[in-house]
Amino acid sequence: MMTTLSTAPADLDALADSYDEQGYVLVKGLLTKEEAAEYRTRSHELIASLDRKDDATWDSASASAMGRKTSLQHLHDAQFYDAAYTRLLTDPRFTSVAAAVLRTPNVQLHHTKMFIKPPENGSPFPPHQDYPFFPHKHHKVAAAIFHFDDAPDVKGCVRVAPGSHKAGPREHDPEGSFHLPDFPTDQLVPMEAEAGDVIFFTYFTVHSSGVNMSDEARTTWLVQFRDPADPPMTDQHKESLGQGLILAGCDPTGRAEQA
Repeated sequence: MMTTLSTAPADLDALADSYDEQGYVLVKGLLTKEEAAEYRTRSHELIASLDRKDDATWDSASASAMGRKTSLQHLHDAQFYDAAYTRLLTDPRFTSVAAAVLRTPNVQLHHTKMFIKPPENGSPFPPHQDYPFFPHKHHKVAAAIFHFDDAPDVKGCVRVAPGSHKAGPREHDPEGSFHLPDFPTDQLVPMEAEAGDVIFFTYFTVHSSGVNMSDEARTTWLVQFRDPADPPMTDQHKESLGQGLILAGCDPTGRAEQA
């Protein structure tokens, strides 16, 4: 579903209904084109200034890339390097949608990742759910992907399988990072996006992305968030800086450990 954002409660309720049914919603123009361009510039400058040589490509992505050599630049916790990302985390345009899809006024940060898919060979992600990386008791965990530049299919845009979240947790192959090698690719729909668009999806929604075969980079920022009343089931993925930060509302648990 593609939606023009409105903060009107009725519109947010309709957006949340679509999210519940499809497992995702693509919100058009959450950021302005100018804001997205500024974040794109900041993202590329930040990656260049850190000059890290590590590559975020999954070993299991080789099949999706059909044996081609690909690469992927990334950065965890961009909000600890540049205050602009901190402001974006608490921007009401984002948190109002995050709260709506979680159906709670309380939104808590889990982690963030910046991804830059280089032109011509930007790495894909094979089909997977986010669930096996950080399972939670009540499954009120979601992701938002901010697009800082246009993401047509040729640039390796996100692909989602509508309604796939309704099947709940799926058995993943952990080799080369959790993935679903036998998931039917014809069920994955390209979510072509423009700069400033944001796609929200549940951690049960099967999704993937293709190889960037264009002559321009694809720049995105992933924000994973949750209901603070939903406790994690494992100790996985606790190393992210800022995990537990309240982005909207409050933590009704008082940061107490939950059984």
